[in-house]
Amino acid sequence: MQVTCLRENLSRGLANVSRAVAARATLPVTQNVLLEGDDGQLKLTATNTEISISTWIGAQIEGEGRVTVPARMFTDFVNSLPGQTVDIEFKNEPVGVVVTCDKFNGEINGIASEEFPPIPTVDGGSSVTIPADTFRGALERVVLAAATDDSRPVLTGVKVELAGDTFTLAAADGFRLAVESGKLNAPVNAEVGVIVPAKTLAEVERLLGDGSASVELSIDADGRSAKFRLDTSEVVTALVQGTFPDYEKLIPTSWGTKATIDLAGMVQATRAASIFARDGSGIIRVIVNPGDGDASGAVKVISRAEEVGSNENELDAAVDGDETKVAFNSKFLMDVLNVLSGKEVVLETTTPSSPGVFRSANHEGYTHVVMPMFVQWCSAGLRALHIAAIDCHRCIFQVGDLNL
Repeated sequence: MQVTCLRENLSRGLANVSRAVAARATLPVTQNVLLEGDDGQLKLTATNTEISISTWIGAQIEGEGRVTVPARMFTDFVNSLPGQTVDIEFKNEPVGVVVTCDKFNGEINGIASEEFPPIPTVDGGSSVTIPADTFRGALERVVLAAATDDSRPVLTGVKVELAGDTFTLAAADGFRLAVESGKLNAPVNAEVGVIVPAKTLAEVERLLGDGSASVELSIDADGRSAKFRLDTSEVVTALVQGTFPDYEKLIPTSWGTKATIDLAGMVQATRAASIFARDGSGIIRVIVNPGDGDASGAVKVISRAEEVGSNENELDAAVDGDETKVAFNSKFLMDVLNVLSGKEVVLETTTPSSPGVFRSANHEGYTHVVMPMFVQWCSAGLRALHIAAIDCHRCIFQVGDLNL
């Protein structure tokens, strides 16, 4: 088979599938990318047997053929080529390809396509279509809360629920919880609830940057795998098996204090406080004051590093309720603020041992819960002596009731 395509398109396609290439593999072919003609286009596929990514690029194709070549070498060589057009000739003896671009020529040996793991078919279950912008935004705000260690496998995934004309994503790692709901293009026939690996959804979010108008989500009948179909790419993944925690019980239904704060100012104050928090067990203290009489409310963002220094930043805020104070992990606080947009962020809490709930008018269906760090507040309330960070984290898990 002979293929001619634009080098830029080939390079972009290889970048799309590269994240599914196995880093270390007992099966050498999973470190290769599969090249094949498909309905007048060049199809590229990579898999690590848990996730598979395919992408299609425009090409002139003569003949038929399939071959796998080492993904890293092929990608690096294509990226090094000088011209605009690349010619690829598939070879059977030895198995591989010959790549030509202007006066550059490279011969890369491969592995027969028959040894490439088959990509699971996803059919017989539910299928829905979601607006790409809606889904990508939800992924950006939810996936970050999923666990990154494998001690609780279900927490490394994101709960995906489909009901009526609504989808809901939920992720939690024991210290924080992110939930967002959005609208489907059309109602689903039956309610569905599965756990999709967070790593897979991170790849879907990345691929949605290609300008796709929508994403089609299909889940097979036995709940073992799912497929995300975009305009020019497709992701097939194994699903996480297990029971996801009842996350709705973890979201407070009332608050004692509600502060509406300028988002840009809160981001800046938290970023400044994080510098000191690096040497202070990662703790940022937030004090919410409703103000007296005609005085406006205020939010103070405070951090302290023993023997280094301290930082205190004050912001105007619209405050309902009583004065309160709460301490957060600086990374978790920065994470949620960074994924919000709009002019304001809303913080709801009750006591120093209560979770902080973050919302934004720009993201109506979004809720982010962060468990507090336990510190000992002095009477002035402006400084705190913290216990060791490891003890703080243990308390969060036990007392915060994100004991998932």
